[in-house]
Amino acid sequence: MIGLRIFALLLLLPGPVMAQVGAAAEAPLALEDLERMALENNPTLPQAMTGITAAQGRARQAGAWLNPTVGYAGEELKPGEVIRLGEHGVFFDQQIPLGGKLRLSRQVFEREAEQAESFVDVQRERVLAAVRTLFYEILTTERRVEVLDRLSQLASEAVGISRQLYNVGAADRPDVLDSEVEADRIQLELMAARNRRFALWRRLAVTVGERSLTPRTLAASAESLPEITREGALADVLSRSPQVRAARAEIERTKAIVARARRESFPDLFVRVTPSYNRERLERGAGGVPRPIGWELGALEAGISVPLFNRNTGAIAAARADQTRAEAELGRLELATEARLASVFDDYLTALRATEIYRDRVLPRADESYQLYLARYRQMAAAYPQVLVAQRTVFQMTEQYFENLETAWRAALRIRGFLLDEDGLGIPMRSGEKEVDASVRVANAGGR
Repeated sequence: MIGLRIFALLLLLPGPVMAQVGAAAEAPLALEDLERMALENNPTLPQAMTGITAAQGRARQAGAWLNPTVGYAGEELKPGEVIRLGEHGVFFDQQIPLGGKLRLSRQVFEREAEQAESFVDVQRERVLAAVRTLFYEILTTERRVEVLDRLSQLASEAVGISRQLYNVGAADRPDVLDSEVEADRIQLELMAARNRRFALWRRLAVTVGERSLTPRTLAASAESLPEITREGALADVLSRSPQVRAARAEIERTKAIVARARRESFPDLFVRVTPSYNRERLERGAGGVPRPIGWELGALEAGISVPLFNRNTGAIAAARADQTRAEAELGRLELATEARLASVFDDYLTALRATEIYRDRVLPRADESYQLYLARYRQMAAAYPQVLVAQRTVFQMTEQYFENLETAWRAALRIRGFLLDEDGLGIPMRSGEKEVDASVRVANAGGR
């Protein structure tokens, strides 16, 4: 008979998870190694980085001068001995934005680039949260497989004992059937745990971008739960959360849009220069021979736009409304974060304390009760239903222990991950691609 004390030690003592068959020769895999793989290979991170590049490109474009207009100009296009088709030249037309419009337009997208940097941090934390969650789910699942395997062996042993006692007339046929049913049930749970372990490893492999990653020993202990305080967690999330920083960056972006919209009514300068070649023979050269007048500055024009009918009041009101919305969104996000933290921390604290009680008190007692009933049954001093009840109690308490252990890890990692979701392959957040406002669209119209 395999000693039940070995089972208790296997269940209760912390330590690195056992490797699967064939993995003993491989070095233990640390969480830091998986995080490094994910940051190097996960495709969502370079996808998020494109938001920064795009915003920086739009900032350069918004600060570029408008292209000049160049064309042909002609006057007095009449034939004749003197006129000789008049004047021919070119004109250069340039709009010069005044009042710092280009600088303010560029600042709008510089603020957007800062927001995009926060979105990259959000995605990085999501990827890391996914890796950490899968890492500790694998750890707890490995422990579950180990314990269920031991329980399956004990259940098979109980079947053997029941059959032996039945053969000598010391047990009834229903006792044998109950023991066989219980052994099959535990075997099915073991199969489900092994299947889940395989699925978790595959999910981990694709999340870190290493499809060739194979199951091996993990260099950590599933029972080493972190201790987190409510006040410290709230302060950390509100001060360091990239999602909160992105909301603050959105406020700065909307402020820049308001400043740009208010400057739109400031006049722009328009300059037009027309150099031309005058073919008219109105001057005398050497010997009194008529010659063309030649190159001359035909016209020089300058003017400014007058904000008489359009002072951009509508765009200013819309930009201010967006700023108000962004400021309210930051307040909403902080309150929502605190509310989510309260719920997640409740799950964490409840599961943490339950894990400690199951590990230190419930499971040892359930195991001892089962062991005593099984010993008495072997001596024909107890009925098999008592053994069966004790066996099921051990199984149920073990399941409760691992469920609380997984819940505690999941909640702790969510808190450490700033309450972000754990989808390491989800589409990254990015700034809206809409035009900022009409004034920026005008400033970009002819830029290089």
